[in-house]
Amino acid sequence: MKKQKGFTLIELMIVVAIIGILSAVAIPKFAEMLEKAREGATKGNVGAIKSAISIYYGDKQGVWPGNIADTGPFGFSKYMEKIPPVKVTHQGLTPNVKLSGSSTVVTVINLLGTAVPSIGTDATNDGWRYNVATGDVWVNNSLADTNNVQYSAYGYE
Repeated sequence: MKKQKGFTLIELMIVVAIIGILSAVAIPKFAEMLEKAREGATKGNVGAIKSAISIYYGDKQGVWPGNIADTGPFGFSKYMEKIPPVKVTHQGLTPNVKLSGSSTVVTVINLLGTAVPSIGTDATNDGWRYNVATGDVWVNNSLADTNNVQYSAYGYE
């Protein structure tokens, strides 16, 4: 009789079980890494907006932009062509809350301290907040990221 070469059914089942266990561990880690990348992109976008605001402030000799979402020829678009999105989606612990990951809505805090949505709607607490009195910009949401830091603290940490 010839000797048969190959794997037994038990050996194949063990390999499939090991692959299943490894994928059960790896897939959640991959999703967490994706959210961390979105958080990094959002932090980078905050930095880009703050840089454009600082350049505007310097050019206008100590005057903060009135509305960073103004795309008119004499508005803020000279310093930043378009407002980058808030990339975070918050897959966190709060049930039924999911940020869009693409919002560019800017809610302006006017000199009276009142929030005024300038483009789009503020109903989702998604997008950016901008304070006209101080030139500060931050994420318009206080949920916690993967490191338990509030999104609204981005740019201040």
